[in-house]
Amino acid sequence: MSDDIFTSQPPPADKRLAYGSDPNQFFDLRLPARKGKGKAPSPLVINIHGGFWRAKYNLDHAGHLCAALTASGLATANLEYRRVGNSGGGWPGTFADIRTAHQFLLQHAETEHLDRDRIVVMGHSAGGQLALCLAAHEPGVKRVVSLAGVVDLQQAYRLHLSHDAVAEFLHGTPSEVPEHYQEADPLRLSIPQARQSLIHGSADDTVPVEFSRDCVREKRKHAPREDASLVEIPGAGHDDLIDPRAAAWTQVQATVMQLAA
Repeated sequence: MSDDIFTSQPPPADKRLAYGSDPNQFFDLRLPARKGKGKAPSPLVINIHGGFWRAKYNLDHAGHLCAALTASGLATANLEYRRVGNSGGGWPGTFADIRTAHQFLLQHAETEHLDRDRIVVMGHSAGGQLALCLAAHEPGVKRVVSLAGVVDLQQAYRLHLSHDAVAEFLHGTPSEVPEHYQEADPLRLSIPQARQSLIHGSADDTVPVEFSRDCVREKRKHAPREDASLVEIPGAGHDDLIDPRAAAWTQVQATVMQLAA
């Protein structure tokens, strides 16, 4: 994947809405073209960008995939949130922002002509953890997509992913703050009500594909009530999943469109 997705400006959003008073508590809303009177409300994808929960990474690069999904007929809300390095960022503040943004969108769905019954929550990398965590803590979330997600936080710590990013995010190691790992770790959280689609590239050298493989296998083994599936894309790297120009995008888009249908 070209690095241009991280340096080029995405197509502009239709509007930027604040869901809180902090400068990082906002989202970019993109709405599909509406034709004719009485058109049904639009399905919505709530997107949570990655970056190992750190403030140095913002939502801009995710605007490209959101614009591509909106061009396909889905409304998209690209969330920004407080991250490690921002005041109030890290656990639990970062996750509190995701929950607040989700509630804000539900409350304003009618105003923005969004279909509350067809919402997909999607996250990439660290955003995949936040998306699945939201589904675990919010029973109303019925459809969730993890793109190359950091879905096993204890394993992320053991492998020291991105220079111990998970310990920064959770304010300690698994032995120091076990309750934080229990509250935040998708592998160990119960998500019985939501369809979970984990998508991962086999050539991911940032978050190994084994994270998603193991998560789905463990849920099928120990939580048979959960609906968790894996889409493994041969040869795809970590950021190919969020680049509409990459070959992997076809499968990502198809999965999201199917869930939103």
